[in-house]
Amino acid sequence: MIRRTDDVDGSGTPSPSTGARALGTAGLAVTAAGLLANGLAYLVPVLAARQLGSADLSALATTLGLIAIASVPGFGLQLAVAVHHAKHGHTQTRRAALLTAALCASALILASPLLVTSLRLPAEALVLSAITTAAIVLSCRTLGELQGGQRFVRLAIGMGLLATGRYGGVLVGLLLDAGLTGSLLLGAGTAALTPVGLAALARPAAPAAPATAPPLDAGQILTGCAAMLAMLVVSYVDLFLARQLLPADDSGGYAVGTVLTKGALWAPQVATVLALPRLARDDRFSRAVALAVTAGCGVLLILGSTFAGTLAFHLVGGPDYTHLGPFAPLFAAVGALYAVVFVLLNAAVATGVRWPAAPLWVGSALLTTVALWTTPRTVSGLLWLALGAAVVTTLAMTLRTWMSTPARVDRLVPAPRRASAGS
Repeated sequence: MIRRTDDVDGSGTPSPSTGARALGTAGLAVTAAGLLANGLAYLVPVLAARQLGSADLSALATTLGLIAIASVPGFGLQLAVAVHHAKHGHTQTRRAALLTAALCASALILASPLLVTSLRLPAEALVLSAITTAAIVLSCRTLGELQGGQRFVRLAIGMGLLATGRYGGVLVGLLLDAGLTGSLLLGAGTAALTPVGLAALARPAAPAAPATAPPLDAGQILTGCAAMLAMLVVSYVDLFLARQLLPADDSGGYAVGTVLTKGALWAPQVATVLALPRLARDDRFSRAVALAVTAGCGVLLILGSTFAGTLAFHLVGGPDYTHLGPFAPLFAAVGALYAVVFVLLNAAVATGVRWPAAPLWVGSALLTTVALWTTPRTVSGLLWLALGAAVVTTLAMTLRTWMSTPARVDRLVPAPRRASAGS
């Protein structure tokens, strides 16, 4: 039986203080897991900047960006499994996970000729990216089961395992000076082991009862995928443009700067994770709190990068990139704006707003069109365009949120019951 968060002692008597402590524990655990994942993600370009030349550094950053985008359906799968599990209990989702993983990996393989030509990437890097992507998608299924059962501590551990498998092999390869291909090969190997470890983590203590829940609807996965894909594309499109438009040295420098962007984007993600069940019930107070926390975190990061931009670039990329320090606040501002967009996007999906990701696609198209038309050849030229696109996207998303009248979409809204956060 699933225990409520406000009754974690099993006594049957609701206890708000106990529920608050459980929620606090969940928040701390998810925050710690997010910090670990972000730390490992940032450590890769930090180490790569010292081990690889500018061209290989940019290629590695671009490859990791492709993996992030190609694995987006996995996070759509996680959302669908989590919501379905929370509403209906355990159900068989292995087939859906295998099919989603196969489709994601196949898409990368089929797109290889185009990506090799347009992004100047080696073919073997794309094959290894496909393996890593499939492993991430399969892992997301288990994370969805943990999240749907609201076993937040185990969810946090699972997030840490996934991050370690996703980036650990790449880091080892860089430390061993294995080069671009060797590092990606080790990364694919550790990622492939992750679904096995997560399956052991999620295994229940007692045999599960036969599943009686209705089957998982593919529409649930597609809805989450469309939103997450738009979020990842809008946050990575400037990196891809840098790879195509800027000289090799400037492209590598821009890749270092986007580490600050991703930090500002994903640092406050715990606010969205904890607020999502209330967002699904159109709780505007919880939405306001999540936005306030996210915006406050972004302001702090922008201020910090303003006073320590040179140090930030030195820590991330080494002494060769410290001359880009004055641009640190702009990179952080782009990420902070998209962090606000991420909260609004989750709220829109949870409450059933039609075409919730439309402003993000418009922002991506706008940035791409203007950049290809003006063809900036410097970091500052492209960065100002990226910041402008982020401002336009945030304003459009905010306007869309306040003007929309959400329709109830039961398939994507978690039930109001909440389970223990401790296991």
